[in-house]
Amino acid sequence: MANPSRRQFVAASAAVACGPACVSLAAPGGRPLKKALIQGIPTEASLTPLKEAGFDGIECQAWNAAPAQAEQGRMAAEKLGMKIHSVMRGWASFNDPSKMAEGIASMEKALETARILGADTVLLVPCRTAVKPIPKPWEFDIRFDEKTAHVSQVVAGDNEPFRKYIETQNQATDLSREALGKLIPAAEKNGVVIAVENVWNNFWVKPDLFASFVRSCNSKWIQAYFDIGNHVKYAPSEEWILTLGDLIAKCHVKDFQLNPNGQGGKFVNIREGSVNWPAVMQALDKIKYKGWMTIEGSGKLPVAEQGKRLDRIIAGE
Repeated sequence: MANPSRRQFVAASAAVACGPACVSLAAPGGRPLKKALIQGIPTEASLTPLKEAGFDGIECQAWNAAPAQAEQGRMAAEKLGMKIHSVMRGWASFNDPSKMAEGIASMEKALETARILGADTVLLVPCRTAVKPIPKPWEFDIRFDEKTAHVSQVVAGDNEPFRKYIETQNQATDLSREALGKLIPAAEKNGVVIAVENVWNNFWVKPDLFASFVRSCNSKWIQAYFDIGNHVKYAPSEEWILTLGDLIAKCHVKDFQLNPNGQGGKFVNIREGSVNWPAVMQALDKIKYKGWMTIEGSGKLPVAEQGKRLDRIIAGE
């Protein structure tokens, strides 16, 4: 296809890697979505219960697996007609110049591992901060530069109490973008997208700011991994989805229960929290999302029950 969009690029890569064996469900608009859970390097024994529960594949946590181990995991998935669709690298510290080289090297390893596993994305959280004070989730009123994603305001009114936080965020934005830029050749070499996730790391907490950061990397190899439950305390999940649009490469399925006053809350099993799942599915359909729905954070539920709940979500219930 000529000039593919980000989503078309990932979907095409996944189709080639997955082949006709992958099964999928359809969202309300008829768009195919694939179901996954998170595991380490899989075996036929660990994947069989997932297959029986209707899952199409997994996201693999073992980003630094030995090549032979990764190859065995891929073969186990393929034997069952399943796919390892993504690798979870997780947290990096790109906002610390002394740790950037180490983080880049680990991501290069993760990208190589992903290629061997047959995955088309690696999940990466570029950095985080513990600087204080920062605004409460409901206090944020952010103003930023669309081109650089530099923040000039985080609350309405006096921003002086948050000056250090603003400076820290802008530095993190620049350093993370620099590190991601250095990783683009490795991503392209391995044919694997770097999917940036935001996980309560106190940066890029609003949809338009996060979209601006990802977009500023200016590469089809840098996209977003959106966790549906992680950001409810900042904005409704459907708002994040509609704002990120075709920047979204993959989705985690998680739920969060807001307190009665809408301020704060806790993570809960999917379909037990404040996420408006019908609105989420309508938003995913509107942006023409056709990818993976990977459950995270409901591990206390039996696999079969997780599968049933995900089926209901995908059905728009």
